[in-house]
Amino acid sequence: MTDIIHWADVIAEDTLKMSSKHLVATGITPSGHIHIGNMREVVTADAAYRALLDKGADAEFIYIADTYDPLRKVYPFLPESYAEHVGKPLSEVPCPCGKCANYAEHFLKPFLEALKSLGINPKVYRAAEMYKSGMYVEAIKTALRKRDEIAKILEEVSGKTVLEDWSPFNPLCSECGKITTTKVTGFDVDAETVDYECSCGHRGTALMKGGGKLTWRVDWPARWGILGITIEPFGKDHASRGGSYDTGIRIANEIYAHQPPAPIVYEWIMLGQKGAMSSSTGVVVSISDMLKVVPPEVLRYLIIRTKPEKHIKFDPGQPLLTLVDEYERLRDRFREEDPKLGAFDRRIYELSRASGICQSEIPFKQMVMIFQVARGDFDRILNVVKRSGFEVEDKIAIRQLVENVSNWLEQYAPSFAKFSVKENVPAEVATLSKLQKAFLAAFADLIEERGELSGEAYHDLVYSAKTPDSELTGKIAATLGVLPEELEVNPKELFQAVYTAILGQDSGPKAGWFLSSFEQPFLIERFREASVTGPE
Repeated sequence: MTDIIHWADVIAEDTLKMSSKHLVATGITPSGHIHIGNMREVVTADAAYRALLDKGADAEFIYIADTYDPLRKVYPFLPESYAEHVGKPLSEVPCPCGKCANYAEHFLKPFLEALKSLGINPKVYRAAEMYKSGMYVEAIKTALRKRDEIAKILEEVSGKTVLEDWSPFNPLCSECGKITTTKVTGFDVDAETVDYECSCGHRGTALMKGGGKLTWRVDWPARWGILGITIEPFGKDHASRGGSYDTGIRIANEIYAHQPPAPIVYEWIMLGQKGAMSSSTGVVVSISDMLKVVPPEVLRYLIIRTKPEKHIKFDPGQPLLTLVDEYERLRDRFREEDPKLGAFDRRIYELSRASGICQSEIPFKQMVMIFQVARGDFDRILNVVKRSGFEVEDKIAIRQLVENVSNWLEQYAPSFAKFSVKENVPAEVATLSKLQKAFLAAFADLIEERGELSGEAYHDLVYSAKTPDSELTGKIAATLGVLPEELEVNPKELFQAVYTAILGQDSGPKAGWFLSSFEQPFLIERFREASVTGPE
């Protein structure tokens, strides 16, 4: 049976049939927190770029920040004072925190830092700089000259009527600073200027070089030709019938005389039960925040493992542990050179890797347990890690994992994933049955006799109580004054006794890992005390 080819390699193979040289592009408007949903576009583009390089292509990867787009409204996360800036280019709006050059940079800076953590390093373009440097001047001239042809394309493809005073260019008003309230009244191609009037009452003349921007449906195909973009992922909204990609195809061909890029259409990432993520509605988990919770390679894996055209459901609560588990199992199989690991899964792992990132070998879920057993104290954590059989030399990687787990427990962990080791024998042990208390006493004796035990050994020792001729069963029976074969032992009850004695609750993390995390003198003392505490 032939292995399935990964979607990124399919894209690379298809586009290489057209040319061996490619420019992969992605772009996002930094109007708010750049979130996990946005990350799908960038990781998808990076995967296609990597696949092209792997196949020997001459490929480049760029990211375009649409910093010259206008502020559309006062978003839920902004103060009402921003109402006066609605309609201004994002690059000209003040920074919300006052520490960045402008509004756009406030949201762009943490996003670009997050990209580095994800092993993504595109060449970055800022639209405001592109317009102000004159890169768009010739495209603006062409659009203004061919205004009627573009309007016809928009009407034919989108089915919407274009207003008589519509223009493909939005001048920037020198009085109010907005680009959404101006109307073009004339232009001079030789002088490279555009006359306008604004709803604020001002009339003026703007330079084509930085004095405004093309409307989105014209800007996008113009950009394809200006930069030479050949491959670009974008959301399904742009790909809808009559949408901006459909109009872009015709504008690129008929107005700008160049080919549109090969499309990679992707579906949304849904946030739990809240639906598609959106900066404007506040339904987001930012990439920066998520990188404080999970290793970057796990976030890449979230996207790499799923075809772009299929939606992804992302829940940072308990389901996140399942996602991390899946990734860690794949990573371990790859590193152990598992002969049963197919080429498709191997490729998923390769494309999920974030180069230069140190990562601990300790399973995330196990560190969730270790962190709580050690009460968050790093020195205690190192002792538990060592006792659990892991190396502790790479303290940087361990500390990073500890920070991830600490943040996850604080922000996203469901209540049942949290626990607290009681300083003294919990009052709840009074509810334990005679059988459970007899078990704890016998269990303490055997732990003391056998010395250091692995997590698996602890687990097997508890389960041995199901066997009449086991040493544990014999000790329990002797304490209760019955024959071993007369005992009916349910291991679930025994594990409940363990959790109750240590946590004061009848459930907890995986028992083997849990028990091996403690120093044996603590377990012996605690179980003996619990076995004689409270009414019989």
